[in-house]
Amino acid sequence: MTAQKLLLATTNPGKLEELYDLLREAPIDLTDPARLGLALEVVEDGADYAENAGLKATAFASASGLPALADDTGLEVDALGGAPGLHSRRVAATDEARRRRLLAALAPHPRPWRASFRCAMALAVPGEPFSISYGACSGEIQPVARGQGGFGYDPLFLVDGTTQTMAELSLREKNLRSHRARALQALKPRLLALLLPD
Repeated sequence: MTAQKLLLATTNPGKLEELYDLLREAPIDLTDPARLGLALEVVEDGADYAENAGLKATAFASASGLPALADDTGLEVDALGGAPGLHSRRVAATDEARRRRLLAALAPHPRPWRASFRCAMALAVPGEPFSISYGACSGEIQPVARGQGGFGYDPLFLVDGTTQTMAELSLREKNLRSHRARALQALKPRLLALLLPD
């Protein structure tokens, strides 16, 4: 008997790469919206990361008939009172524009610019309440982008305990330290119990 299929409920190429890598050794049959030919726009109007993750996971589970895994993540910068936070992706149209906007907002503030990535991850099964887990990664914002990996604010985020930005870490290194990796690790027992046959 084989494991049930799991839908990685995102169209973000960076997130998909991370999630496929994080789950590479789990005996789970993974798929994503593109492989299913599933085009779905979910309005992320929740009050927090958990609500947004739950909205996405629930919508994709309902549309596909499969268990679905989704996350919502934000960058919270101490000097900006936790901004951009829930609106991290929606403050500008491109990653580069988001980074420029962040640095412009931080320019009047003294360094170091302490920050955290925060992630809520939701697992939804059609017709059932979703499960939620959380992960965080601390560091500080650098004034100059460094590194070619990752996406979003990664080139500006110096990871605590390293001399590298998130974008300078290899995928494997990022997946040992990141907020998304920690959220998935916390959800993994529920995930495996749901998907693996007895």
